[in-house]
Amino acid sequence: MIVGIMKENRADENRVAMTPAGVEVMRQNGHTVLVEKAAGAASGFEDGAYVQMGAEIISTPEEVLKRSEMIMRVRDPHPLESGLPRDGQLYFAYLHLASSEQLSRALIESGGICIAYETIQKADGSLPLLKPMGEVAGPMAIHEGAKYLEMEHGGHGVLLGGVPGVDPGTVVILGGGIVGINAAKTACGLGAKVYLLDTNLDRLRYLSDVTPANCFLVYSSPATIRDLITKADVVVGAVLVPGARTPTLVTGEMLKTMKKGAVLVDVSIDQGGCFETSKETTHTNPTYTIEGVVHYAVSNMPGALPRTATVALTNATLPYAVEIANKGWERAMMENPEIKAGANVVNGKVTYKAVAHTFDLEYTPIDELL
Repeated sequence: MIVGIMKENRADENRVAMTPAGVEVMRQNGHTVLVEKAAGAASGFEDGAYVQMGAEIISTPEEVLKRSEMIMRVRDPHPLESGLPRDGQLYFAYLHLASSEQLSRALIESGGICIAYETIQKADGSLPLLKPMGEVAGPMAIHEGAKYLEMEHGGHGVLLGGVPGVDPGTVVILGGGIVGINAAKTACGLGAKVYLLDTNLDRLRYLSDVTPANCFLVYSSPATIRDLITKADVVVGAVLVPGARTPTLVTGEMLKTMKKGAVLVDVSIDQGGCFETSKETTHTNPTYTIEGVVHYAVSNMPGALPRTATVALTNATLPYAVEIANKGWERAMMENPEIKAGANVVNGKVTYKAVAHTFDLEYTPIDELL
C-alpha cells in the first residue's frame, strides 16, 4: 500500500503522524511511504531522516493526496481545504467529528474511508490512541493552569503548591480518565489540594488506590460541581464520551460563583468542551476571560510538545496502521474489532452512532458495509 504522511496545516500544530522509525517499520512490511516536505521538521525530524528510512519526500500536499492509498495525519482536514480524502481513499487521523457538522458532511460527500484515532477501542473500553495524548495533555493542563494563575496572565496570583504557612491552591478535575489521572498526579506533585470527580464508582475505587493523599476522590453530580468550583483556583475539564460531543458541566451562571482570576482549562474542547463558555483557542492566543475567569481551551495541547507527542503517538498508531496497510481496511476491520470501532464515515455513510445522533444523520452499521 502507498501511505502518505501529510504536513499538518492547523494553527500551531507541530506534530506529525509518523516518525522516521515508523517509516522503517512500514517499509519492512512492504509498503511505500510518501512524506510531504518538512512534515516532521517542527517535531525535530528532518526530511533526511525520513529518506534514510526509505521514505520518498514529496513537495506538495496535492501530490501526496493524489498518489496515496492511505493518508495519515494527526488532525482532521479542514472541511474547505483540498486535503479531504477522495472516493475510496483511506484517511486515518484524529477526526473528532461530533464537534463539527460541517466536517462530518464534507467527509460524507468525499466518499473516503475515514477511521478516527479517537474511537479505536479495546474490549475493555479503553481508547489506545487517545491514551498517549491524554498522558501529555493531563500534565500540561496543570502546567498551563498554574501559569495563567499568575497575575500578569490574568490570574489571581496563587501558587498551586503554596509555601510553609500558606494554604496550597485548589484544583478541581472533572473526569477520572487518562487526562484526569495524569492531571491529578501532576497537581498533587506540586502540592495542590486536588478534587478528582467521576461518575464511575469502580473507577473512583481504582483511583483511590493510585493517587496521593492530597487527592480527594468525589462522585460527580451537578450539586457537587456547583459547590467545588466556588473553591477552585484551577478547574480542568477532562470529560470524554467516546466519539460523542462532551456534555456541558459548568454553565455560564455557575461561572459567576467562581473566584475572580481562577482558571478553566478545557481539555475536552476538541469534542465540543465541557464548559458552556468554552470556545476553541490556539497556542498563539490561548486564553480569554469571562466573568473574571481565565479560559484556556487549546484543542491541540500536545502540539506544543511535538517531540514527545509525535513519538508517543507513533508508538500507539503504528501497529494499527501496519495492520490496515497489510490487510486492507475491510479485512482489518473484520479481523480486528478495535479497528472496526474506528470507522466513522465509510463510502458516504456515517458508521459511528454517536456522530449520526449528534447531527441527526442516517446511521449505517459498519458491518453492513463489510
